[in-house]
Amino acid sequence: MTDSKFQARGVIPACLMPFDADFEIDEPAYRRHLDDLVKVDGVAAITVNGHASEVHALTLDEQQRSLEIARDQVGERVPLVCGICTTNNREAARISNMATECGASALLVFPSEVLALGGRLRPEMALSHVANVANTTDLPLILFQYPLGSGLGYPLETLLMLCERIPSICAIKDWCNDPPLHEQHIRELHALDRRVNVLTTHSAWLLASLVMGCDGLLSGAGSVIANLQVALWRAVQRGDLRAAQAVNDRIYPTVRAFYCDPVVDMHNRMKESLMLLGRFNAAHVRPPLIKLPSNELERLANLLRDAGLTPYSVYEPLI
Repeated sequence: MTDSKFQARGVIPACLMPFDADFEIDEPAYRRHLDDLVKVDGVAAITVNGHASEVHALTLDEQQRSLEIARDQVGERVPLVCGICTTNNREAARISNMATECGASALLVFPSEVLALGGRLRPEMALSHVANVANTTDLPLILFQYPLGSGLGYPLETLLMLCERIPSICAIKDWCNDPPLHEQHIRELHALDRRVNVLTTHSAWLLASLVMGCDGLLSGAGSVIANLQVALWRAVQRGDLRAAQAVNDRIYPTVRAFYCDPVVDMHNRMKESLMLLGRFNAAHVRPPLIKLPSNELERLANLLRDAGLTPYSVYEPLI
């Protein structure tokens, strides 16, 4: 049954996945991380099995265990969004069935990487992939909108077609990385006969994105700065630009920390940040990802300090 508590709105952190030294899921650390996030006042939901969880490196059994642990730890305190990240339709259906049975409240549907090979010219392929998931569950779907330059982003016409033909699509996670197109997504998806929400994941320019009229944010950066994201979201919602700018000034050093080149290391940096802040005991990533060099760890520590983040303030509400 569709989870009526899930509204595809507000601050939705995408959690990290801690590993031990043998690259196995560190269940106690994962439970502590989930508990940290769910205790942040204002968090609307938590996403598991997304980019931040290194879903590319998780087996289907591990993805199931990840969701089972999250549901057990979080309970009914907040809804859980589960990523559906695979290249083929049959596997997408299997993951969708698993997520539905294991207590997900909504599904985040990644595009099939096969579509990078010119799939934008065959919108019926995108329809096949997303409809295949929709036909296996009555959970609401969030489409993950990639940058068009990646080859995986849906052209606007395709995006609108998907939202019109698949009624369980309730929102998109917008990573188009193009401000004018982002605003067009917001305006056109909101104007549909059945409104579709826009959750931004433009964490590198979050304030600008939110004031365009997004319905919330779904971001891996929330694994570290959920409290700052909540404060920014609330300031924007009440129209307090000065307060929003003040919060954004604290977020900006974390943008420099997480989203510098190479971008492939962004979640690596988030793990290292939580270790520096005393929330993780280790920051292992599964190969081919590799631990950051020592000079970057020093840079991270300085930027976290610039953001006012300490072991005592991370996740704490802003006054």
